[in-house]
Amino acid sequence: MRNILVAVTLVLLGVTGCQGGVSGQAEPEGDSFAIKDGSRLRFRPVLTEFPPGPATGAATDRQSTDPAQQQAAAAALDCSAGPDPLDGRDDPALPLVSCDRVQGTKYLLGPAFLTGADLSRANARLDSQSGGPLVGLSFTDAGARTWADWTAGNVGKQVAMVLKSRVLTAPMIQSAITGGETQITGKFTMDDARRLARDIAGA
Repeated sequence: MRNILVAVTLVLLGVTGCQGGVSGQAEPEGDSFAIKDGSRLRFRPVLTEFPPGPATGAATDRQSTDPAQQQAAAAALDCSAGPDPLDGRDDPALPLVSCDRVQGTKYLLGPAFLTGADLSRANARLDSQSGGPLVGLSFTDAGARTWADWTAGNVGKQVAMVLKSRVLTAPMIQSAITGGETQITGKFTMDDARRLARDIAGA
């Protein structure tokens, strides 16, 4: 299911698998995490979402540009397995077949357009309006410009945040997200929010 980033907004699918929203407004600090190793986190557009299902067939090239190979790789991918065999060694310039380990949803992702190096902080805190947990992302100046341009041109499409070749969350963009701040809300617990913020930060 989807978590939604709203108002200068976007929708996220991922660790929690629940509906929610995100805005571009700043909130009081909560559990804040500086970005430790930005090279491990990549933002990739979602090109195709495959329904969850058991792995069938032999392992194939998960970074092929051939649609038939991509389909075969998605069918063979076991989302319930342990660490991803690629473990962050995927080529960011090529497509990637990956999955959300929690939900079991499989994706075909496009080349990366941002990395964790374009973020400065991730934090988990309570929304001052709803009282529910949220995850806040702060972009660098360069990252904020790229994020604003990309979201403006991709309203209605999903973007995946990928750590070590696995999808943490896969948002759908509701509107352009400007100002360098993004909030992710959803039907998740504060522990879920902290975990997602830590994973994004590489803490």
